Amino acid sequence: MKHLTTLVLGLALSAAASAAASAAQPLLSPADLQAKLNNPQVRVIDIRDAKSYAAGHIAGAVNAPYGSWRGPAHNPGELPELPKLTALVQSLGLTPATHAVVVSSGADATDFGASARVYWTLKVLGLKELSVLNGGLKAWSEAGLTQNTDAVKVAASNFQPKLDHSQIATKEELIQRVKAGDATLIDARPAAFFNGETKAPAAKVAGTLDGAVNLQHDKWFAPGSSTFVPADQAKKIAAASPIDPAKETVSFCNTGHWAATNWFAMSEVLGQKNVKLYAGSMVEWSQDPNGLPMANVPSRTTQLLQDAKAWGAKTFSK
Repeated sequence: MKHLTTLVLGLALSAAASAAASAAQPLLSPADLQAKLNNPQVRVIDIRDAKSYAAGHIAGAVNAPYGSWRGPAHNPGELPELPKLTALVQSLGLTPATHAVVVSSGADATDFGASARVYWTLKVLGLKELSVLNGGLKAWSEAGLTQNTDAVKVAASNFQPKLDHSQIATKEELIQRVKAGDATLIDARPAAFFNGETKAPAAKVAGTLDGAVNLQHDKWFAPGSSTFVPADQAKKIAAASPIDPAKETVSFCNTGHWAATNWFAMSEVLGQKNVKLYAGSMVEWSQDPNGLPMANVPSRTTQLLQDAKAWGAKTFSK
């Protein structure tokens, strides 16, 4: 009996190790991705605009521009309605068995946020095997790997996703979190936004969530780079930050873009289990007609000056 127990335990551990080894890694190098391109279960999703994609892309990659994953004009951070997302992932031939690899341009740290946001959306829709091409197409090109202009057509799937709400923070939930002060609220925006010195065009007022702390999204990259740092360096960045793995954590920004990078770092790279993304972020929060609690809100005079400056920039840049 003892030998049988040992054998069963050994088989279980072996199976677990095998599953861990085969699980998709959140970040792939260009070489990692190249080695997987012949696998029919791997689907490369190029989220650049259609013109850039047509000029050259990774062989077999399908095109789904970033805008197709975003919400309405009044707040593009909102998660699109499930029927729209269902049609999108079906058109890409995605199923729960697909290993989806998200590829952006690799222009800068902000561009990485687009990959992270699409990755988060796919995870919310129930996909488990997910990766981002670290450094995007820029890293692919710099590695001397080939691209082509071949049109790619894939058979549509009949995948019917259901939203995984464990990854989503809603405004209603955040109202309770702010009131209770029982979560770590991490603002991924540059300091000027966090301090209320500027705001997104669609936001009603500058400032941040009451009780929030600031961890700028670009901390996870070498200066001027779009390549995410190695895991050991990410751990050091986290240790020097206001992240508290023991507490429920919500990442937010203006429209859930920069916030996706912080979510990706904490949830996918560092393995923190209690991280959510507030997709609507400060645009949705500040637009609430009930005037939700905020910190670092500038004076009314400063707000008027900010609005006038934004109006002038928009008007005279045309």
